[in-house]
Amino acid sequence: MDESAPLIAVGIVAFFLAVAGVLMIWLAWAGRTGRLGRNMFVGIRTSATLSSDTAWHAAHRTSAAYTVAAGVGALAGAVATLAIRSTGALVVAVAATSVWMLVWVAVGAFVGTRAARRADTQTG
Repeated sequence: MDESAPLIAVGIVAFFLAVAGVLMIWLAWAGRTGRLGRNMFVGIRTSATLSSDTAWHAAHRTSAAYTVAAGVGALAGAVATLAIRSTGALVVAVAATSVWMLVWVAVGAFVGTRAARRADTQTG
């Protein structure tokens, strides 16, 4: 029989998933609006996206919807964990939320990198 997850653990997991979701949505907004400048810390950092400001902004404009999907999934995971009382279910919820986020971020990175290559090709 599965034991109950400690309430503090559930709260901590929900908190970090919510923070991750808010950060992902903020990054999507910053990328979409051009406020996320080219840098070596956050965003899609591939050779194609880092090649120029034009490529960087094209990648982040194109990938914003996918990043929002990752963030919304993290927020949904945070809410779902608050209803969970068993350790096993908590682990499954965190794993499912993590996979959701990873898939959408990876798709966004792929689509964004393609957009960056196209932007650089069009600008010379």
